[in-house]
Amino acid sequence: MERKRNPSSIKGNKKIIGAWALYDWANSSYSLVITSSLFPIYFHSITTGNGTNSVKFLGRAYNSDSLQTYAISIAFLVIAALNPLLSSIADYSGKKKKFMFFFSTLGACACASLFFFDSLSTLWIGVLGSILAAIGYAGSIVFYNAFLPEIASPPDQDKVSAKGFAMGYIGSSLLLIFSLTMIMFPEWYGGISKGMATRLAFLLVGLWWFGFAQYTFYHLPDNVYNRKPKGRYIFNGYLELKKVWKELKHSSRLKNFLLSFFFYNMGVQTVMYVATLFGDGELHLPATILIVVILIIQFVAIAGAYLFSGLSGRYGNLNALTISMVIWILICIGAWFCDRRFGINEQTMFIILAAFVGLVMGGIQSLSRSTYSKLLPETIDHASYFSFYDVSDKLGTVLGTFLFGYINEVTGSMRNSIIVLISFFLLGLILLLRIKEEQPASLKGTHIRI
Repeated sequence: MERKRNPSSIKGNKKIIGAWALYDWANSSYSLVITSSLFPIYFHSITTGNGTNSVKFLGRAYNSDSLQTYAISIAFLVIAALNPLLSSIADYSGKKKKFMFFFSTLGACACASLFFFDSLSTLWIGVLGSILAAIGYAGSIVFYNAFLPEIASPPDQDKVSAKGFAMGYIGSSLLLIFSLTMIMFPEWYGGISKGMATRLAFLLVGLWWFGFAQYTFYHLPDNVYNRKPKGRYIFNGYLELKKVWKELKHSSRLKNFLLSFFFYNMGVQTVMYVATLFGDGELHLPATILIVVILIIQFVAIAGAYLFSGLSGRYGNLNALTISMVIWILICIGAWFCDRRFGINEQTMFIILAAFVGLVMGGIQSLSRSTYSKLLPETIDHASYFSFYDVSDKLGTVLGTFLFGYINEVTGSMRNSIIVLISFFLLGLILLLRIKEEQPASLKGTHIRI
């Protein structure tokens, strides 16, 4: 439904901001249930039911945990290749909301399809469904993020971005808690099996995502700048992308931030995708403990998003991001030593690390989005600009998850992969410090505190 408004009546509109934030509430159920908690554990149990950690897929034997990370890598590689062109077409045509709707619906339907993944004979559904769900999620997010500079003025973008992430953490946690009641108290639901309860949770994710997203799509404005495109969309979309790329190359702050974001976000996303696998496959923690840990991360992340929004207001975005990255490095070092050699119970250590992950996870994601938005020049091509942010995000996720899975497969230990994660955060920190060095001159006279 097309709802054209004057751009000046959109920025700061509370109903629009609320509807935008609700999309985080809708899609974060995928991130929590499918990516971080129930699906990795369910996938591991299905693929290791034969007593080994090896599973055959497309004629090749894979480490079952590595197969999951490879599927994620493929999904984000596809979206990294498609999104820049699609985003430029969306900017040129003024159809950003329609592209977001398509990918959102694809992701929701893919999540629901995982209900039919019930054994090794339907492994292809589990792999294909997880790939399409990731493509739908990642594809919709670039257009979703591109609305931020259109609905919030620069001084408010940190708070609005944090509100979105906080809504996501709350909504997804509520759905996970409900799903857990089906798994842990099956008698409440007619005595269903744990497998059926878990598969119903996947179906609920799809319905939750699709249902709540409709409120977002109803209120978000479409074609804010009333563009009236002519000619071939693909060709003109390519020209739009080329124009943005040229502008991007002349902004050292944007280039350095994207490079820094590429590396540190590689570490963040990899941790998010493999934390459950690490606790399950490396530390052999019970599934109930892993899920409780995931919930701890979610609720602490709500506070973390607002905490770092406050830090950015007081010390600037780049300083707040620096603090966050130092904490991430310490977390990775702690994960390396997460064993009994130092007299600390593995389970206790994992829970402590998870709490710190939650604290910085919400903060670094929220601040990264709003910092990039503040660094953008005056433009109406927000989707095109955010597509480069998205490419940095997705390529980093591809490389990070692939390297983590590959090192695990070659060495037989996920601990060795942690060394790579530490290097990601260190590189990101070094590149971020380069931006801070040039900050005073490049931001002289600006009203935006970066």
